[in-house]
Amino acid sequence: MSWQAEADELAAKRALAQAQGGAEAVARQHGKGRLTVRERIAAMVDEGTFRELGTAAGEAERGEDGTLTGFTPANFVLGFGRVEGRRCVVGGEDFTLAGGSPNEAGLRKSVYAEQLAISHRVPLIRLHEGAGGSVGGPGTKKSAPSGGPVYAPPRFQSVGEAMATVPVCAAALGPVAGLPASRLVASHFSVMTETAQVLVAGPALVARALGKRPSKEALGGPQVHARNGVVDNLAPDEEAAFAEIRRFLSYLPANVWEPLPRGPGDDPADRRAEELIAIVPRNRRKLYDMRRVIALVLDEGSFFEIGRLYGPGLITGFARLSGYPVGVLANDCWHLAGAMTAAGAQKTRRFVELCDSFHMPVVSLIDEPGFMIGTEAEQAGTIRFGTAAVLAVAGCAVPWASVIVRKAHGVAAAAHFGPDAFVLAWPSAEMGALPVEGGVAVAFGRAIAKADDPAAERERLEAEMLARQSPEPRAEAFSIHELIDPRETRPLLCEWIERVQPMLPPLAGPRRFPMRP
Repeated sequence: MSWQAEADELAAKRALAQAQGGAEAVARQHGKGRLTVRERIAAMVDEGTFRELGTAAGEAERGEDGTLTGFTPANFVLGFGRVEGRRCVVGGEDFTLAGGSPNEAGLRKSVYAEQLAISHRVPLIRLHEGAGGSVGGPGTKKSAPSGGPVYAPPRFQSVGEAMATVPVCAAALGPVAGLPASRLVASHFSVMTETAQVLVAGPALVARALGKRPSKEALGGPQVHARNGVVDNLAPDEEAAFAEIRRFLSYLPANVWEPLPRGPGDDPADRRAEELIAIVPRNRRKLYDMRRVIALVLDEGSFFEIGRLYGPGLITGFARLSGYPVGVLANDCWHLAGAMTAAGAQKTRRFVELCDSFHMPVVSLIDEPGFMIGTEAEQAGTIRFGTAAVLAVAGCAVPWASVIVRKAHGVAAAAHFGPDAFVLAWPSAEMGALPVEGGVAVAFGRAIAKADDPAAERERLEAEMLARQSPEPRAEAFSIHELIDPRETRPLLCEWIERVQPMLPPLAGPRRFPMRP
């Protein structure tokens, strides 16, 4: 006798799993403009590289004679695939089965995703569209155990370990609620499509608890969560979301024990952009484009911005110098003059910890007027979050290069200088405890009020204080490494990134962070 009957049953289970929730459910998914989970995985990974795990996982129904009469597959698809040639763990909820609310096998596969990435030391990609648990979910059948064993490790222990050791990326591609929403944000990079929503609880639960029934869009649409920092980036569609994940991963190693991947270094290291000599206006009240500065200084076309809509006074992202990956931290003077708000401080801390986790050097382009002030800033807890950002930078182990483009004022400026930073300053730089205007108003308010011409006296004092904040005295006192022509910025930074490469291998392995305010 052969094992043909068992092989036939296995083939039947796999066919049912591939069919997902059936033709009608797949058609409904496509009708919403969304892919199925297997279509998403196929579009995310290199063609033909996905190898699924647990193809026969699910709940079988059998007749009295033991023959298979029905099969409900696990509604989480998981496996290995390659992204730009590099092996990754990829998984996601199957929304065509119970809206992605996990059945027993689906929950186990979802939880296993982090453990798989940790043990193989490869990046983890989660493609989310699904709800959390339900009152009729796993463990609620009379015959099933209620809950997991008391000795089981906490479900999120592996989530934290994964974030400490491998790149974790997540995408919200439809409604994402409960446990999947929590796993979405437990990532180094998250992206959300225009048709997605991220929710702690959906409208029905909100209506039952609070007596109001907002729409899914009002509760957790992309314009809500890209601005509050729940997700990093927005994408117009699923293909664009997958492209963002691929690009994010291209700057990072497979794990914290491996070196950063060097990309193409064909942009000349000695390139001097003439535009930089006049990009900062001599009139201190006029604005300029810091993203243009980034484009002119870093390798051409290499800047990948992260979190543009959240804490917009701070710019964060990855780029390359001579092909080497670097984290970029900069101020955007078009938003509150680039002042550090509570949101900007949290964005800064998280980004610095990301760079530190994967041992990526940081380039900071500084135009920092200080912490945001005023009633709203105080109510938002700016000083607590700002101090946490400063301490994150102070405890950073990776090399820093800090370029003072214009302002570097107050405690907030300390969030732009890592330990033993390579410090350059442009002629437009000004440094001090306070911006000139505020400092003069505080220190000389009475003298100005008593002057025969208060406006002229204020102007005289501001000019005098501005001269003290100029970079020349600091360069002469060796308080900065170099006062430079702005056109020298790229050549000097390219020399610096080559110089610090031997400092990176000793940093290999997970980082450990202390408690911060």
